[in-house]
Amino acid sequence: MGISFWQIIIVVALLVVLFGRGKISELMGDVAKGVKSFKKGLSDDDENQASIDKSDDTSQKD
Repeated sequence: MGISFWQIIIVVALLVVLFGRGKISELMGDVAKGVKSFKKGLSDDDENQASIDKSDDTSQKD
């Protein structure tokens, strides 16, 4: 037995009643900010690794 559509609706309704619309949207905004900073951190690491690799290549040629 899987989760039915009505069970999902009931859970969502309970969450809205318990936390309110404002709190849920605030939480989702915080999650979005976390995801953005995570992606930014990954791209920064890639850029730093690329610059380190370039400096290693130039130092080995000398």
